Amino acid sequence: MWSIGAGALGAAALALLLANTDIFLSKPQRATLEYLEEIDLKTLEKEPRTFKAKELWEKKGAVIMAVRRPGCFLCREEAADLSSLKPKLDELGVPLYAVVKEQVRTEVKDFQPYFKGEIFLDEKKKFYGPQRRKMMFMGFVRLGVWSNFFRARSGGFSGNLEGEGFILGGVFVVGSGKQGILLEHREKEFGDKVNLVSVLEAAKKIKPQTSAQG
Repeated sequence: MWSIGAGALGAAALALLLANTDIFLSKPQRATLEYLEEIDLKTLEKEPRTFKAKELWEKKGAVIMAVRRPGCFLCREEAADLSSLKPKLDELGVPLYAVVKEQVRTEVKDFQPYFKGEIFLDEKKKFYGPQRRKMMFMGFVRLGVWSNFFRARSGGFSGNLEGEGFILGGVFVVGSGKQGILLEHREKEFGDKVNLVSVLEAAKKIKPQTSAQG
């Protein structure tokens, strides 16, 4: 009996250890500019307009957050962090945007106080691809996730459980025209935030399109 118990305990410990490595995490497939350009987005007005995503960065470039779930307190924390860059982004002439994959009740409206940019709907979840990655219940045994939980809670952020929250999000900095993707951060676990210094450094590399170039 003791040997069976010890074996089960050892197996559980090994499983916990492996869950806290990156061995079982799905590796992100990098997006190409051509892939992002053709994504269909919708405005969140009463009469929504559908447009190609390239409109967001064509002239001035853009910083874009692909929100995992608007009601998630971790996503709200990252939205607030990115919004803290808004004055500097405004100086650079670089807009800040977010995309969500669904519009559940008042979730987007409730998210807006945390995010100082326009928000659009990506119904086909293309910004979460080309290969969508999910973190399921393994996320709740990862020490990094719990550390992120405590960090956001101690920062005063709260949320709810509305909507789909397993498809991981990310942040992009895209240059103007054909300049390309200057930064691509893919969330590896719940609450894995982008580095704000890296976002700002990438934004500084954006070269706005002139009327002659357009």
